Amino acid sequence: MKLQNPMTTHTLRVTALLSVLMFLPPAMTTHGQLAEKFPEPRREQLLNGLKVLFWNRPGDAQVLLKLRIHSGAAFDLDGKEGLMALLGDALFPDSATRQYVTEDLGGKMVVSTDYDAINVTLTGRAAEFERLVELLRNATVSTRLTPETVTQLREARIKVMRDVSLAPEVIADRAISARLYGSYPYGRLMTGSPESLARIDRADLMLARERFLNPNNATLVCIGGVEPARALRAVRQFLGVWRRSERVIPATFRQPEKPGQPTLIINLAGAPDVEARLALRGVARTDRAAAAAAVLPLLVRDRWRALAPQLKDSVLSVRHDAYAIGGVFRMSAAVRSSSSAATAFEAARKTLDEFVTTPPTPAALENAKRETLAALNQNVEMTEVIAEAWLDAQTYNSEAVSTPELTRSINSLSPADIQRIAARLFRDAPVVAVAVGDETKLRNDLARSGSFEVLGAASDPKTKSPASTAPRAPSAPELRMRRP
Repeated sequence: MKLQNPMTTHTLRVTALLSVLMFLPPAMTTHGQLAEKFPEPRREQLLNGLKVLFWNRPGDAQVLLKLRIHSGAAFDLDGKEGLMALLGDALFPDSATRQYVTEDLGGKMVVSTDYDAINVTLTGRAAEFERLVELLRNATVSTRLTPETVTQLREARIKVMRDVSLAPEVIADRAISARLYGSYPYGRLMTGSPESLARIDRADLMLARERFLNPNNATLVCIGGVEPARALRAVRQFLGVWRRSERVIPATFRQPEKPGQPTLIINLAGAPDVEARLALRGVARTDRAAAAAAVLPLLVRDRWRALAPQLKDSVLSVRHDAYAIGGVFRMSAAVRSSSSAATAFEAARKTLDEFVTTPPTPAALENAKRETLAALNQNVEMTEVIAEAWLDAQTYNSEAVSTPELTRSINSLSPADIQRIAARLFRDAPVVAVAVGDETKLRNDLARSGSFEVLGAASDPKTKSPASTAPRAPSAPELRMRRP
């Protein structure tokens, strides 16, 4: 089983979309001309509520099917992180099915889960369109949740997560999210931890299937060399029997509590390096400032590097992850020593303060726009970009995330726009910080930059804030932190 980085899946998808758009000729950046490049689909809706978007491309020997279930890991049950990801695994539980799609149908199969959705991508020869739709029918209508299948899938995912959960960067990413959002959905690991996955049973998956895996909570995109009449006939035949639900569960959650302020130290005894994280809450995908929030990380990164030249050999990165009802602005540093971690934190906080009062230069902003949009321009399939654009408009029920609007917003950003979003995100906002490394060294160096606490330690009078004053990081890493 191959798992994507749980913290970046959604961001990679959005960046890939934007990167293609940026490299279109300048004349293609108006709304009308973009509409020609990204055509409006033919829209249908089955009696069971399934929305279907078609684009016939005569002469294309391939076809893309992309099904999106508009409920993702945000709906995981409390204490059972990875439930929706495990449901995604259950759609195609056999490796033989993937092999069949690859070898017999000349395509590929990918299932991914993020906070907002479960996505199923199937490609293959257009001549085999009916077989591809039949595979979707088997996955959604006849989802196999036998006790044996559930056990097999759960153990496979636990094994994968156990293999990656000890990596310092994974521990740091998970801890900073939990520190920032607590028990709120965005504070949980969307792929699950070995401990949370072990608590998921067959009844949980059956409940999730009943609540979320329904046609009136899904959209299907079909792009390729298949006539609309043929495509619609096949979709009605195979997916028309998919039973609709009585109601769609809305994404409404209790607001997260204010995060704690002390820097959290997670002990990796004897570790030579340090993973440092600093984070604030960001904006949602449909927020009017989402385009500015997408460009802001590159500007922050460059100024952060300029303020800490002594970290030139360290890896510094900044990103903003936007979801349906919120986001995360994260600054990450992989450094060689605890003193460098303290320097990274000090420079990061100074960078955020500067952006509140000092906008970027026009030249810096133009460079950041280009880099933001071009970051993942390699190996992007245009049909998948178009499918993502259409599906995002359905998922977020807003034209603000559509391809023309998103492109226009990025291209029209001014330094004043960047300063406004920076002030909104950074001014008087709670900032959380996590350092993963050798506790003994980190204690001494981080003391100079403010209060701190150690995960799992009792209140220490030498620290400036007791451990009980802030939300705890996830418990999974803690089980391993004290090992010699």
